[in-house]
Amino acid sequence: MRKTALGLLLLFCFTLLGQEDYPKDAFRPPLDIPIILAGTFGELRSNHFHSGIDIKTQQREGLPVMAVGDGTITRIKVSLWGYGKVLYIAHPNGYTSVYGHLQKFSPEIEAYIKKIQYDKKAFEVEVFPDYGELKVTQGDLIAYSGNTGGSAGPHLHFEIRSSISEKPTNPLLYGVEVADATNPTLEKLFIYPLTDKSHVNGNNDRTQINFSRQSDGTYLADKVTALGKIGVGFIGFDRLDMAANKNGVYSVSLSVNGKIYSLYDFESFSFGETRYINTLIDYDYLGRYRQRIQKSFKSPGNYLDIYKELYNNGEIPINEGLSYTLTLLIKDFAGNKTELTIPVEGIKNEGVVRQTKDITDTYVIAKKPNNYDLGGAKVYFPTNTFYEDFYIDLEKGQDTVTIHNNTVPAHRNFTITFDSSKYPKEEQGQLFIARLDDRLRPNYTNTYKRGDLFTTRTRNLGTYTLAKDSVPPTIRTKNFKEKQWLNNYKYLSLYIADDLSGINTYSATLNGEWILMEYEPKNNTLTYNFDDKIADQTQCVLKVTVTDNVGNESVLTTSFYRK
Repeated sequence: MRKTALGLLLLFCFTLLGQEDYPKDAFRPPLDIPIILAGTFGELRSNHFHSGIDIKTQQREGLPVMAVGDGTITRIKVSLWGYGKVLYIAHPNGYTSVYGHLQKFSPEIEAYIKKIQYDKKAFEVEVFPDYGELKVTQGDLIAYSGNTGGSAGPHLHFEIRSSISEKPTNPLLYGVEVADATNPTLEKLFIYPLTDKSHVNGNNDRTQINFSRQSDGTYLADKVTALGKIGVGFIGFDRLDMAANKNGVYSVSLSVNGKIYSLYDFESFSFGETRYINTLIDYDYLGRYRQRIQKSFKSPGNYLDIYKELYNNGEIPINEGLSYTLTLLIKDFAGNKTELTIPVEGIKNEGVVRQTKDITDTYVIAKKPNNYDLGGAKVYFPTNTFYEDFYIDLEKGQDTVTIHNNTVPAHRNFTITFDSSKYPKEEQGQLFIARLDDRLRPNYTNTYKRGDLFTTRTRNLGTYTLAKDSVPPTIRTKNFKEKQWLNNYKYLSLYIADDLSGINTYSATLNGEWILMEYEPKNNTLTYNFDDKIADQTQCVLKVTVTDNVGNESVLTTSFYRK
């Protein structure tokens, strides 16, 4: 007993020390405006946890972004997707700060990266400057905030990672001050029977439970009758001051009669485990209703390392004739909390409504490879593609096959291979593998062609087909006309789009010389900045070439005048 108590004390001390070990005064804020968040660390996103904080930029772009501490820039990336324009600064204290969705870099860094872009004749680049090559001092201007990459609106994505492990940690642990006096919001409560013999309120399926606010500010759920192993899940969010965004909560704990069965928080996580978010949430419910239920119990295939305490995998055994008090405690980073009490009575119900299971002819064993012939296509699932075994719904076809639906998550890529031999060779070049959305619209998936076999690798279940794209992309000018004088123009802007397979490549020359065109897929715009190169001729000839993902090509040649 003494050894156990000492071990628990040491564990508590190490945990406490670990949390206090983050430097609270080493970094300054990356922006010189009040820090208001649009997104919190660990927030539940599509197939991943949010690895930083999203700082609002007053609904505009171009705010100065400063280095949070002394250091050296170790990575710069320009991408159409993800973080867009992003840079990484390694600091002497062992941490790396990350700044994403930038509009542009500071003049020195901008000149550095544009030289590389022109040398490589590419907009998308990734470089790793030598250590010490691009030094910065705390407070130096390093960039301007923007909306590039996979951003849905102007903001700054900011992270702090370990320079050694690259593991992201919650930036609020480093003294970033954010006003928050609001308790998390609890929207829905669910109780899960976790075995075939378990039941909740006479049901053997996920059951929603009503609850009400009490005079002391806590919440009380309606009494639950149950038997066997059960688990708890909820839908909720947190709001910070001066923002209406529904952000993620910081910590969740579940206690049974005063004993903690599950406690996890978002102090840190690794990128290698982030896709296991699909085991923390009820993915079936997400696929059906587009809402994320967070589970307080650990499901099969869950290898997340976010749990601070876990007893019996968070599963609660309910015995007949006994009473239980379950307490769900949800907190935000500031310590504001929402507490819900769930009274449970162990009562055997003879008239249990059994869950209707979708049983098909095919049962997938997750820990084994699975290969299926669907007529016009074959699908191969490597070992551990899925988190657990299930009955999969497969529909055969010649040009179109259905591989289950969006209620089951895939952890690893699986392959789909179509045989295109029945199509003429000249037509095969315009074919691609597409996934059909809810409205049966085809969406391009990366298609690898080897002879008559077309293959795609994906982690999305659903309906796939061979689609044909015979229409080349569209190109047109936006802010100028043919033979127009552009003396006072700062940039050229063009519109490019493709109505089916999507844009693959683009390039442009000015008087025969390659120029850098920045592509923004969100508004289908190509932009050339006249500051990059000034044409040495009065009459300038611009040539833009765009190809789609099956090789259809469009060329626009136009001219303008400039002194």
